[in-house]
Amino acid sequence: MSSWSFDHDLEAIVAAAEADLETLRGARVFVTGGTGFVGTWMLAALRHADRRLGLDLNVAVLTRNPTGFAARQPDLADWAALIAGDVTEVPPLPDVDAVIHAATPASAAFNDTTPDLMRTTIVAGMESVLAAIGPRPDVPMLFTSSGAVYGPQPLELEQLPETHEPEPGAIEPRNAYALGKRDAEAIAIAAADSGGPSLRLARLFAFAGPLLPLDAHFAIGNFIGDAVAGRTIHIAGDGTAVRSYLYAGDMVVQLLGVLTRATPSRAYNVGADQAIDIADLAHLVADVIDPTCTVEIAGRAQGALPTSAGSRYVPSIERMRHELKIEPTVSLAEAIARSAAAAH
Repeated sequence: MSSWSFDHDLEAIVAAAEADLETLRGARVFVTGGTGFVGTWMLAALRHADRRLGLDLNVAVLTRNPTGFAARQPDLADWAALIAGDVTEVPPLPDVDAVIHAATPASAAFNDTTPDLMRTTIVAGMESVLAAIGPRPDVPMLFTSSGAVYGPQPLELEQLPETHEPEPGAIEPRNAYALGKRDAEAIAIAAADSGGPSLRLARLFAFAGPLLPLDAHFAIGNFIGDAVAGRTIHIAGDGTAVRSYLYAGDMVVQLLGVLTRATPSRAYNVGADQAIDIADLAHLVADVIDPTCTVEIAGRAQGALPTSAGSRYVPSIERMRHELKIEPTVSLAEAIARSAAAAH
């Protein structure tokens, strides 16, 4: 199994994105969502680049609990300024050169139990961030939206391009996360058209890597957690759902490219385009981490073959590849190995 070093990953990010990072030299950067998977990786990369390249960054992070943030991430807390507050009530930001708006209540339980609150929180967060920045068309604002805005992927469509629009009613009202992200995108585009910050729009898909929760609603995280613990890997469905996974370090490189070089208000998918079904993913996790692990597919009879095609959630990254010249570099097997090494 692979060994893993966070510093090694951060060095790789700096090497791949050095030109983009240089454009942030001396910048005052405001970040929301700094405690999540995406935000933590972004902050760690910025801190490493700041010290490695001497960028003289001035980073401020919005957090509802600065004390808790400092306890979990003392190195980041010593480096960045922590601003106490909620994303729906961001204080004015007169002195800012770039914004990374990554705060999202990305909880499946939150979406299922209080969908209206999920949607309004996403929208209110965007409105609050825009109001805090004010009329600053010179300020790039990276918004981490989601591939969920495309709605269910048609089975005949192998990859979702940024031009795909869901059919009317395709996104069910209970999918408040997707609807909230669509609303927030529209609000941010309208604000940019009216002199607000320059929107840099990233639509995130699925990721793998250290720091991804191993006990939440992420299938690959749960599989890795099971394999590391020597448990049977359980698949609740029939294993035919198709996904793709981008390594966390590659995710940061793609996001930095969108922040610094993307065409304003133009969407860019952030993800990988190598598809794998969930059953094969579970077996790959077992093969990489512990070949003695068994895989149990609850939605399929023992020994039976799948009887239908599952859902797909796979992006096209041609826009990322051709416009920003960024390619994934870490294989899924290596991403799994590094995740397992970090979990030990």
